[in-house]
Amino acid sequence: MPLSDRDRAILDFEGEWRRHAGAKEEAIRADLGMSPARYYQLLGRLIDTADAQQHDPMLVKRLRRLRDARLRERAARAADGS
Repeated sequence: MPLSDRDRAILDFEGEWRRHAGAKEEAIRADLGMSPARYYQLLGRLIDTADAQQHDPMLVKRLRRLRDARLRERAARAADGS
């Protein structure tokens, strides 16, 4: 399924958000009209799609790498605590 306008807006925002003044959460609400929690849910799903990969391959690769690193860190902490 092709990316919707909202999907493209989310990916574009994530790639450019540092250019916005203020906190990212405030910019999410102001620019996209959604809560940060919803934004991150949608972004997490989007980066697993081939359409998102085609839209901005470098951004998607970076976000997947960051997510995977966080998951590895979480798993390592859980293993240490067991």
